[in-house]
Amino acid sequence: MVIAWIVICVVLLAVEMHHLAFFAVFGAAGAAAAALVAVVAPDLIPGQIAVATVVGAIGVVAVRPRMSKALAHHGPSPGIAGVHGGLVGSSGITTDEVGPHASGHVRLLGETWLAISAYGDTLPAATPVAIVAVTGTTLTVRAVEEWELT
Repeated sequence: MVIAWIVICVVLLAVEMHHLAFFAVFGAAGAAAAALVAVVAPDLIPGQIAVATVVGAIGVVAVRPRMSKALAHHGPSPGIAGVHGGLVGSSGITTDEVGPHASGHVRLLGETWLAISAYGDTLPAATPVAIVAVTGTTLTVRAVEEWELT
C-alpha cells in the first residue's frame, strides 16, 4: 500500500505543477502522510485513508488561505493577473525563430517562454508578438505591428 500512496502523491504533485492552484499539493501531502502510516501499520488501511483525508483537509482549510494571502500582490504591479489566462493578450518579443510546430522562445515580463506561432507562419527573432493562447508552459503567439503594442 506504501507504493500506492507514493504514486498518488507523485500524480497529485504533477497535477499541482500543471495547474498551480494550491489544492492538489495538500492531497499530495496527505498521501505522503498516509504512506508513512502504511510503513508503520501496513494493515491499517482505514487509518491511512483517515490520515490522508485529515492532512489534505487541514492543508486546504488552514494553510491554503494563508499561502494565497502571502502570495497575493498588494497595489499596482507590473505582473499580469492569473496563472495562464492572464497572459493572453500580452505583448512579448521573439528571442529566436518561432514556428508552427517547432518551439522557439518569447521574452515576456522578463522571462523566456517556449512559443509556437498561431497561424502556421515562421516568426524571425526580434519580432513583436501578442499571446493568443497558453497551453501548459507554451505560448501561442502572433506577430503584431508596432502600432498595435500601445
